[in-house]
Amino acid sequence: MRWPPNAAWTSAVKRQGYRHFEVKSYGGKKDERWVELFPVNNNEILIKVPWSELKTYSKWTSGWLQLPKDEDCDGN
Repeated sequence: MRWPPNAAWTSAVKRQGYRHFEVKSYGGKKDERWVELFPVNNNEILIKVPWSELKTYSKWTSGWLQLPKDEDCDGN
């Protein structure tokens, strides 16, 4: 997967109540790369994720996937 990271990500599981995220910042070199993300509906929450985790398809998908009908984008 290319660096710098894509701007939009979908988590396989809810993180702090959300699954759709945007990139705020990123940094590091080689194995120490990281990406800071915020939920699309709440830019006050920030999570810092190792780049190695974002590249793991079972945990994250680049872009926004359609959520199941029983989930919404508001952290519910």
